[in-house]
Amino acid sequence: METIVWVVHVVVAVVLIGLVLIQHGKGADMGAAFGTGSAGSLFGSSGSANFLSRSTAVAATLFFITSLSLTYIYSHQEQQQGVMDKVNSAAVVSPEVAPAVNPTDASKSKEIPE
Repeated sequence: METIVWVVHVVVAVVLIGLVLIQHGKGADMGAAFGTGSAGSLFGSSGSANFLSRSTAVAATLFFITSLSLTYIYSHQEQQQGVMDKVNSAAVVSPEVAPAVNPTDASKSKEIPE
């Protein structure tokens, strides 16, 4: 389940980035005079803004849903052990793996004069 949510999250993020980059800014009307007016013929004369803004809203909603889903999944997982916890638990379970000398006994701090 976690892998599916991750894949959807990454795909939606890429789609959202693409949709934001495709959209025209407020000053983009001047660009239509220089040959960038082809989007009007593809989506209709005023349909491109509505189509792109609605698609961006849907992609943003899906991105937030997958973000919240991943947060929920990771917050409800069982506690994971760190590297040192695994080493300490392995020494307790199998004493032959544990070091023969206690590191605190082998220190030379007792030899330092006070």
